[in-house]
Amino acid sequence: MSKSQLPDELQGLARLLALRQDEVQQLEIGMAQQEALRQRYQRNMARMAALCAGSGSSGALAPALVANCGNYKQNVLSMMAQHQQELTLHEADMAANRARLLQLSRKCEALAHNYRQRHSAWQQELARGEQKRQDDLATQVWLRRQA
Repeated sequence: MSKSQLPDELQGLARLLALRQDEVQQLEIGMAQQEALRQRYQRNMARMAALCAGSGSSGALAPALVANCGNYKQNVLSMMAQHQQELTLHEADMAANRARLLQLSRKCEALAHNYRQRHSAWQQELARGEQKRQDDLATQVWLRRQA
């Protein structure tokens, strides 16, 4: 049976379900993008930590180079702290979106369950109607043969 034969109530429910499923899918795509950004933050922080550790000790250097090395490390550590703060905010945003996705997924699944139940009941009603029609035709044929 095509969707055009569905009653208006089921057509509306099917459209609403499709919209909710699209919304869930868009939110999942957004979550995947946020996860990629989170991983990028973590890789950048690991690289900065390696840069900081790789600059070596400055004890054997000339005083001007010691100051330069100290400033370099301080700037890298400051950038790492800024990245960590941004990552913390980003992870909080991800947690909120994850909760929203979970809630929306549950609503979508409940809507899908409701649609399946109503669609099944509608199909059973159609089948009962068709069976009644077939029984009526069989009765008419039997009555005609008896006459």
